[in-house]
Amino acid sequence: MFFYTRYPSSNMLKMFFSDVKFNRCITSQLIKWFSNFREFYYIQMEKFARQAINDGVTGSEELSVTRDCELFRALNMHYNKANDFEVPERFLEVAQITLREFFNAIVAGKDVDPSWKKAIYKVICKLDSEVPEIFKSPNCLQELLHE
Repeated sequence: MFFYTRYPSSNMLKMFFSDVKFNRCITSQLIKWFSNFREFYYIQMEKFARQAINDGVTGSEELSVTRDCELFRALNMHYNKANDFEVPERFLEVAQITLREFFNAIVAGKDVDPSWKKAIYKVICKLDSEVPEIFKSPNCLQELLHE
């Protein structure tokens, strides 16, 4: 689900986890998991942006995220350990935009401000896409594996 949306609402989570009996504790736990997923994502983006700068990259247009790059491998291993899901192309696009946003912010010296990442978060949250209907099924994993 994270490949489609980095900022799901509690209503969205309830729609896509129909087999879960939601209460305040469970809802907050799921929201916390997505927060942790985002934290890992943004840590990787900052790390790879700084590495690109150290490697001599001078412009964000030189940065790309493809299925065979190290950044994608790190993200895929974290969110898709068994490689059960085909990562959508849109996720690669969003990852590339995120990486470039971090790169540009760091190059511009914005990282001296303690809240420098908030501007990036505002950009990225607008890039969430529709989660496929198949994810609403309690048998989602089995259905995806048989496609």
